[in-house]
Amino acid sequence: MTMRSLEDPAFAGLDIVKDKINSVCQNLQPWQVVLYTCGTTVVVISVKNFLFKEEEDLVPRMKKKIFRLVKMIPQVKKRIKDEKAKMAHEMEESFHKQVEGYILALPAKGLPMDGVIDELKKYQQIAEIDWESGLVSGTVYNGDPKLTDLMSKTYGMFAWTNPLHADVFPDIRKMEAEVVRMCCSMFNGDSDTAGTMTSGGTESILMACLAYRNIARERGVNIPEIIAPITVHAAFDKAASYFRMKLTHIPIDEETRMVDIKAMRRAINKNTCMLVGSAPQFPHGIIDSIEEICQLGVKYNIPVHVDCCLGGFLVPFMEKAGYKIPVCDFRVEGVTSISADTHKYAFAPKGSSVILYRNKDIRQRQFFVQPEWPGGIYATSSMGGSRAGAIIAACWATLVYFGEEGYVNSTRKIISTTRKITEGLRKIKGMKVYGNPLMSVIGFGSDEFNIFRLADYMTSKGWALNSLQYPNSVHLCVTYVHTHEGVAERFLGDVENGVTEIMKDPNSEIGGMGAIYGMAQTIPDKSMVTELVGCFLDALYATDKH
Repeated sequence: MTMRSLEDPAFAGLDIVKDKINSVCQNLQPWQVVLYTCGTTVVVISVKNFLFKEEEDLVPRMKKKIFRLVKMIPQVKKRIKDEKAKMAHEMEESFHKQVEGYILALPAKGLPMDGVIDELKKYQQIAEIDWESGLVSGTVYNGDPKLTDLMSKTYGMFAWTNPLHADVFPDIRKMEAEVVRMCCSMFNGDSDTAGTMTSGGTESILMACLAYRNIARERGVNIPEIIAPITVHAAFDKAASYFRMKLTHIPIDEETRMVDIKAMRRAINKNTCMLVGSAPQFPHGIIDSIEEICQLGVKYNIPVHVDCCLGGFLVPFMEKAGYKIPVCDFRVEGVTSISADTHKYAFAPKGSSVILYRNKDIRQRQFFVQPEWPGGIYATSSMGGSRAGAIIAACWATLVYFGEEGYVNSTRKIISTTRKITEGLRKIKGMKVYGNPLMSVIGFGSDEFNIFRLADYMTSKGWALNSLQYPNSVHLCVTYVHTHEGVAERFLGDVENGVTEIMKDPNSEIGGMGAIYGMAQTIPDKSMVTELVGCFLDALYATDKH
């Protein structure tokens, strides 16, 4: 190999560059050279970080930056402040109407037990919505007085327990391990399948995302990326926000409402740490094609999470209840984790869920261990430190109380009721049902009138339904309470009467929730929507009744 000649054109070009730099700097003092170099470096890095920030794409970041600058204009800033103050006041007043006053400090002397119970009964009377009659979408999944009594007795027996201290409370440790193992078996896991209990579906999802983030970090990925349908639960957005991850939303097929597999494949890149499918998704109750997602996962060696939080205690029993659905558990090659809520269709008390993994190695990535704390080695399996052992015990008691036969029967009743309501909605002129809901959620809308008008009408009849957006729609999450005699017929009757009333003037202006959702969708700066919703969250804690 010969040395390149100094007369090589590349060297000549380098000399020209050096001469140019020297000529620019010849009249500068050393300190100026250093200052300009550092300043230029800072500018270049800032521009690079803005253009190539990995957590979020460039276009939405540019929009946010523009809106942020606009909101700094004094007149705009004042208008926003006034509107927020007005909305906050209105929201607080709406909550205050339900109560006579607030306790603002500890009572000087505690009340006797009978007095406390009397006060609690007064608090119960504040609630106006009659969920026991089946007028609420989701929310309360059973409500049977016998089950309530079992939970109450179980909670009382284990009220002081805490799984953080497994040596002190081995009973709770055993029950938690058994709940996890029962759920692993339900989803056709083997002896390697593992998991933990959590406080709910959001924490279960957070734990899965954290585990896959940590795995990706180990292979050198700075900003691990979640790839999920646009219909996936917002807990994945929360995980991306909490754990410095990027979430790429994949569009869905407008007819089936299932994730676009081709678009998901195109989105996969070197930073992808997990693929997600729902079984079913929350908005319209549609099951994504888990098998096709898993084919991508296997091909590109990417973990696949199945969000079964909503359908967790329906999916495993559908076939035995007489209903076929696509396989979406550990029998599918590529499924590496499943989240399932025990506090929904398992009818366990609120505050209980499970996150399941194909093996213990994945589960270990969600653990937290601090080996150097002066207080001792601190280790937790999930987000919480101390947890309510009584919730674990009540969950365990509920599972063994129902057993497989009980859950098969409840699944049969819930799904048959859902199918009955779905067929009834499709027969009502002007109504449309989105996709083919195989589970317990029915999303419906209309091409002939604003569906939020129907939502307001149903509210006037005592119903509490879920309003959705993109597209404007409403859904009913059918629970065991809806299987009671006459509930489905009442729902369909009220919908039909509401549609008949609306169609007398289908273009009439919309108020209430429809107006709020309509306004939110027309605001281009979604940070404004976030701020306004923040007013609602603030109002939840308001105690200054005027």
